[in-house]
Amino acid sequence: MSQPVTHARVFRIAAPIVLSNATVPLLGAVDTGVVGQLGQAAPIGAVGIGAVVIASFYWAFGFLRMGTTGLAAQALGAGDRAEQGAILIRALMIAFAAGTALILLQAPFFAGAFALAPASAEVEGLARAYLGIRIWGAPATIAIYALTGWLIAAERTRAVLVLQVWMNGLNILLDLWFVLGLGWGVEGVAVATLIAEWTGLALGLVLCRNGLSLAALRDRARIFDRVKLRRMASVNGDIMLRSIILQAAFTSFVFLGARFGDVTLAANQVLLQFLEITAYALDGFAFAAEALVGQAVGARSVPLLRRSAWLPSQWGAGGAILLGLAFWLAGPWIIDLMTTEPDVRAAARGWLFWVALSPVVGITCWMLDGIFIGATRGRDMRMAMVEMAFFYVPALWFLPRMFGNDGLWAALLLMFVFRAISLGRRYPRIERALA
Repeated sequence: MSQPVTHARVFRIAAPIVLSNATVPLLGAVDTGVVGQLGQAAPIGAVGIGAVVIASFYWAFGFLRMGTTGLAAQALGAGDRAEQGAILIRALMIAFAAGTALILLQAPFFAGAFALAPASAEVEGLARAYLGIRIWGAPATIAIYALTGWLIAAERTRAVLVLQVWMNGLNILLDLWFVLGLGWGVEGVAVATLIAEWTGLALGLVLCRNGLSLAALRDRARIFDRVKLRRMASVNGDIMLRSIILQAAFTSFVFLGARFGDVTLAANQVLLQFLEITAYALDGFAFAAEALVGQAVGARSVPLLRRSAWLPSQWGAGGAILLGLAFWLAGPWIIDLMTTEPDVRAAARGWLFWVALSPVVGITCWMLDGIFIGATRGRDMRMAMVEMAFFYVPALWFLPRMFGNDGLWAALLLMFVFRAISLGRRYPRIERALA
């Protein structure tokens, strides 16, 4: 390795990611806040359910971000620059194929999603209009996962910041114009996102142009190398299954919350923006772990692996404590900014405790995710998620029935604990593989 793993290096990688990721939940908060100015609960719930449904479909392919980071970082650690470029090209090919498939199969996918969602007729109608627009951004969004993963592996996180600021900044401006200026409502939120996704793809391709040179594109033998393709398929397949289980856990949270009525659904959607801020901000340190651990695995160094895992985790723990305190102190004010509906405001304040606790409870599993992604231990991640489901599903079944929406939030936090335990007991396998 040409550079030692230091706190300064971790910060250089993580800081732009923290800033760029913070714009993602900020966008979600603006989406919620803009429709919240309409003074009705149904549009808030519709955007919430629509966003969760489309994210569920997209994040089934979130393995492209994670798998690309791990594989490309290991290629960098091994000094194989040509393979770095080939990994990006393979990932983009998968992304465009997957996005096209989602567009073609949108009707049965949406029908299945709404069969599981017990929302009111008004919320469902608005959500269907939202999804009918958003689905056309599928190829762009999934391709951006691959581009982002490749940039993180190369420690080019400032480029990731530029990409996210462009996409989310444009999206926010268009949100305000289309919804508040033109009165397009929920459809305006969807159109704003669609435009931002396709322009973001164009910018991402420019930022990754050194991995998409003519020489790399013409090297068909390397791109379609059977051994490399099989390894990529194995890693990504396991991560995809892991992501489906995880997304199903979050989707079930939203759908079960809808059983408590439109006000509870809207309040949970507001509070989920806090959780999004937590996950995206702290993922900056997890992403640093991905890049550094991947390079350590590529260099086959156990001491470097340990340092690459430990230093980002220290930063993540500190950030989790600060976020929890900030949510507890500033939460009521933030809630009031995101909705003007009195009942939704009151309900969200009543469950703010769970949101303030979530960063401290969740940080361990988020950091372990980064470590395992960098090590491309997809099978271990998949099996850990299956183990988590055995404990989470009973909690999700019983706790809401006994304690209502408080029980629903308690089950969600227990999911973080179950994930951390399952991954933590598998960590020694990473070191043994390098010994």
